[in-house]
Amino acid sequence: MTTFVVDAGVAAKWLLPASGERLAPEAVSLLRRYTRDEVRFLVPDLFWTELANVLWKAVRQRRCSASDAQSSLHRVLRFGFTTVPCTGLLENALSIALRFDRTAYDSLYVALAVATDSALVTADERLARALAAHFPVRLLGSV
Repeated sequence: MTTFVVDAGVAAKWLLPASGERLAPEAVSLLRRYTRDEVRFLVPDLFWTELANVLWKAVRQRRCSASDAQSSLHRVLRFGFTTVPCTGLLENALSIALRFDRTAYDSLYVALAVATDSALVTADERLARALAAHFPVRLLGSV
């Protein structure tokens, strides 16, 4: 079974109103593959904090209600994604961040993909363009 590391940007596309949201159909399709046991997802524990922050921001921007944000987070938590502690990834993540001028947050996802011989699936086009030639980073929609 193929394993993907997914970032919070992909999960946000599952949860937030999709009108005009680029790559939302591709995100939903990937989640369907997960629910049919066709692929497996891994996330660093940072994923959960980032996802909660995305939902908080969406409430502040009036993209969704606080109740919808709470329900969305609960729904994703129930999927039971395998979650990996960041502490064992930090040294490699910092090296990636420094070498390629990326955030440590994004680099944690990349480090997890490298450590688990998986591909990172991201909705962040700039991240994919910057790192795909060096690491297993794939833009959502190409998987």
